[in-house]
Amino acid sequence: MNSTGQATDDRYEAFEAFHVFDTTLRDGAQREGINLTVADKLAIARHLDDFGVGFIEGGWPGANPRDTEFFARAREEIAFRHARLVAFGATRRAGSKAAEDPQVRALLESGAEVITLVAKAHDRHVELALRTTLEENLEMVRDTVSHLREQGRRVFVDCEHFFDGYRANPGYATSVVRAAAEAGADVVVLCDTNGGMLPAQIQATVATVLADTGARIGIHAQDDTGCAVANTLAAVDAGATHVQCTANGYGERVGNANLFPVVAALELKYGRQVLPEGSLQEMTRVSHAIAEVVNLAPSTHQPYVGVSAFAHKAGLHASAIKVDPDLYQHIDPELVGNRLRMLVSDMAGRASIELKGKELGVDLGGDRELVGRVVERVKERELKGYTYEAADASFELLLREEAEGRPLRYFRTESWRAIVEDRPDGTHANEATVKLWAKGERIVATAEGNGPVHALDRTLRVALERLHPQLAKLELVDYKVRILEGRHGTESTTRVLISTSDGTGEWSTVGVGDNVIAASWQALEDAYTYGLLRAGVEPTE
Repeated sequence: MNSTGQATDDRYEAFEAFHVFDTTLRDGAQREGINLTVADKLAIARHLDDFGVGFIEGGWPGANPRDTEFFARAREEIAFRHARLVAFGATRRAGSKAAEDPQVRALLESGAEVITLVAKAHDRHVELALRTTLEENLEMVRDTVSHLREQGRRVFVDCEHFFDGYRANPGYATSVVRAAAEAGADVVVLCDTNGGMLPAQIQATVATVLADTGARIGIHAQDDTGCAVANTLAAVDAGATHVQCTANGYGERVGNANLFPVVAALELKYGRQVLPEGSLQEMTRVSHAIAEVVNLAPSTHQPYVGVSAFAHKAGLHASAIKVDPDLYQHIDPELVGNRLRMLVSDMAGRASIELKGKELGVDLGGDRELVGRVVERVKERELKGYTYEAADASFELLLREEAEGRPLRYFRTESWRAIVEDRPDGTHANEATVKLWAKGERIVATAEGNGPVHALDRTLRVALERLHPQLAKLELVDYKVRILEGRHGTESTTRVLISTSDGTGEWSTVGVGDNVIAASWQALEDAYTYGLLRAGVEPTE
């Protein structure tokens, strides 16, 4: 490690020709609903370093205590293998000197080897926001970059509002780029701060600025037009060799250019290695891990890394995929750590069922009659409100029942009931009773819970744990209710999806009924049945 806490081996130099710069910890943290602790930031930094990005922008030291603490702890607690830690800050104030500016001093005290300075590139912002002259703004850029370079730091300059400023006054916007480069900035980043540009505009402007200044150009794109990834790649097409992104596209307003589609496109579409060998296969895992840290559900339909990115539902697609998966997939999902998924629905054909069976480890052996029965049963049940797209465990039970010609049962329910008692003090008591048969024994069990479904769950566990101690590991981890279209007046059908875990894996089951309790009971029965099947227990009923 050097004096700034950064690794100094040759692995950094391998990707110096093209920079992957992540700003999740700064710009990404500005997304509504994200509030990162220092521990969160350290965890995300580790994930990003594992992924192999070249630069991690950690925040603005000196601007808030949390970011100052992050840099201090990162120096001590993280041995970066791939990334350089970057501190973000502004050019010095108007009318002062960089060497005397406390914010500039805080950047140096952060210990970061690389510093990103934000500079105004739009003439109206200079005059109205900074309240200074255009020439003084250029001097602020020159003085701050020069001072940081004299102190041994690498400097990147983010030209804020560059593209809007270039449209309004191209000469001045270009002069900011030239001033930064001449003062010693390694990279000058053109920022689409308002996110209003389109790919053709980005490409034309980057190409012109590159030709006019000779500076090394980077791109920072916001996603307000839904074009941040496309704009980033358009800038690369024009000659940019530094891309600024955030994990999962987090960021202010609608977000920033998404790190994962940008990197995947560069490696898989452009044939340009921008990450260490083998890192791309970690992409799905890293995306989901960061989503867990920020406490946001991973986007199911995110390109490359979403659980639906390689999910196929139409029977026509399944038939083609059975012959060659590449016929309906633009890449092999394993290249990015994802996997092909076949969805079972009323749109499913024979090929969908066969491929789904293979995915679940049930070999249908080309039995056309069996496959046909499964297809018809799925379509019949979906008409009643069932869905198997997100309930693989229930579908596998259905599939095995048809394949073996009998239900897979570990217990047989005689009856169940749930009681909710409304008490005078405004509290409620929830109690459930279950009568069932298991291993030739009639069992009656009662339990209380914090709701009728929880009471049923606990009652089923009480009834079966003595005979099947494997169930002690089971935990209900998610519960979703959907009210389907009513049939007569206020009548309706309810669908419940339950996710269950045994500590090593997770599965989902579905139930449908005239009310939420009945639907929940069906889903619970499937969840416990699948849990025992998964544990290797032979059916007894």
